[in-house]
Amino acid sequence: MDLFEQEKQAIKNSSAPLAERMRPKRLEDFVGQEHLTGRDRFIPKYIENGAGSSIILWGPPGVGKTTLAKIIAKESGSFFYSLSAVTSGLSDVRKILEQGRIRSRSGDKKTILFIDEIHRFNKAQQDALLHAVEDGTIILIGATTENPSFEVISPLLSRCRVLSLNQLEYEDLKKIAEGALKKDSVLTKFTVNIEPDAMESIIRYSAGDARRTLNTLELSFSLAQAEGNRKVISAGTVKEALQKDALVYDKKGEYHYDTI
Repeated sequence: MDLFEQEKQAIKNSSAPLAERMRPKRLEDFVGQEHLTGRDRFIPKYIENGAGSSIILWGPPGVGKTTLAKIIAKESGSFFYSLSAVTSGLSDVRKILEQGRIRSRSGDKKTILFIDEIHRFNKAQQDALLHAVEDGTIILIGATTENPSFEVISPLLSRCRVLSLNQLEYEDLKKIAEGALKKDSVLTKFTVNIEPDAMESIIRYSAGDARRTLNTLELSFSLAQAEGNRKVISAGTVKEALQKDALVYDKKGEYHYDTI
């Protein structure tokens, strides 16, 4: 891209939420889910073998499902399409499947279709994916916060491997937050000192959710008073940012049992 486009991209990046700016681009930068991403585990081998089969990523919000899908596509050299089951319909799916067929016939790169919140697709929408998944026209990566055994139709589920992602550990979230303070283009414009109690409050509140960790850190940063080129994030600043604690709870879903 030319200099003008680079400047536009820099402005776009700086205005994006911190969680988006800090989204890892490489598997080696991904934090957490060691049972899947560690050396000789499933994800590195899956990428090394060219992402040749469809998978469903099942786990709570903010644990890296979308990020992993993007990393897999990039590192396997695949074309990447992303749909949200909340806002997309059957026509959107069919357009991508047709592109996949054209690419498959020409012997081009694989086509990865990532569907976020796949459990929100109805039976007809899920049925439309079956043949393309079975013949390899597309590689499906679905993401869901709900148990796929109940929310994804059996024929589609049988064609996919389900990978379970866990809530992130305290040390994982701390590493992510500290990485943002050291590397983010906006936060590093200041010398930021975050008190230990403040960091602990952010992480405890986040309940294993990296997106919530970064969102809270970003809001706390914006509320902290600047003293020259320095900002101090105290426990009081975090409390002001949070206003009140909140639990993820869905009485009809998995979180009912997690909360208990």
